[in-house]
Amino acid sequence: MDRNSTEKSKLEILITGFGGQGIVLAGQVLGMAASLLDHKESTLTQSYGPEARGGACSAQVIIADSTIHFPYVRNPDILVCMSQAGYDKYADLLRQNGVVLYDLDMVRPPEITADSFPIPATRIAEELGRKMMANIVMLGFVTAVTGAASVEAMIKSVCDSVPSGTEDANTAAFNKGYEFGMAVLKARRKKAAAAKGGEP
Repeated sequence: MDRNSTEKSKLEILITGFGGQGIVLAGQVLGMAASLLDHKESTLTQSYGPEARGGACSAQVIIADSTIHFPYVRNPDILVCMSQAGYDKYADLLRQNGVVLYDLDMVRPPEITADSFPIPATRIAEELGRKMMANIVMLGFVTAVTGAASVEAMIKSVCDSVPSGTEDANTAAFNKGYEFGMAVLKARRKKAAAAKGGEP
């Protein structure tokens, strides 16, 4: 999956869910990690539904090696879904060969033809004692699967963005998501190697 960040000069990412899940914060963390810490260009745009909490919302992040002339995501390379409504609204916009990452407990895709990576982000956050950190769990997962930003930059950006006193808890949430993503990639590599008759 690292090909998305290394072979493309521009990466379009759309994070979607509902108000109260920290969708815009997730976009801010990712954009800040890319621009201030990984020293790339990035933009963030956001949209809300009619209600602040519970309404549909999205964060659109573009990361590039050069100047970004249009800040809106039209056909995301990476679609991150934390609600069914978000998936239903944006799935058709995904670029060919794009990637979908979604919360297994919040989204039930009817049939995904794109490369997809599910994670029980909300469940993991609940097990950590804070359901509201599901967005941070998801960011760890996104980092592992896509390589959109470096691990070090993401952890620093998370710690700089969350309320004071919650840095350790949020770092733990990020690491859980990252570890889950790395385990998924490892399992996929083993499966692919086995299918080819090679060593994992």
